[in-house]
Amino acid sequence: MKLVKRQIDPAKARLLPAEQARLDVMTAKEIERNAREDGDNPPLTTEELARGAFGRRVRKARLEFGLSQAEFAKQFELSAATIRDWEQGRTRPNSVALSFLAILERAPEAARQAFPMKVRGSPHSASARRSLAKKKAAR
Repeated sequence: MKLVKRQIDPAKARLLPAEQARLDVMTAKEIERNAREDGDNPPLTTEELARGAFGRRVRKARLEFGLSQAEFAKQFELSAATIRDWEQGRTRPNSVALSFLAILERAPEAARQAFPMKVRGSPHSASARRSLAKKKAAR
């Protein structure tokens, strides 16, 4: 069986009319209290939010380079598991990782010079570049 991944566009996500009506009559405090009491979906901690923000920055930088996770890891001499864990917010970055990301974001040419291209012409690279091009065109 083929696995299909889909992303929900938040602008198109809709609640059922009954769900929307229930939310409409609740105050902000009631909504927050209900969210906090939901044992299956607790609110994210400040640390979890920070890890997620770092992960989004890593993914954006990786896509700017047009590389898959494995290629990005090879290119910058990191493990693929590290890249995956950063992007998924599983691990908290240390100060070296934060500095590395700042260089990738602010001085990508310096990063390219420090780490000459090790991977070229992979289908993943082309796919990552197409994905980035689509996102830029949509803006």
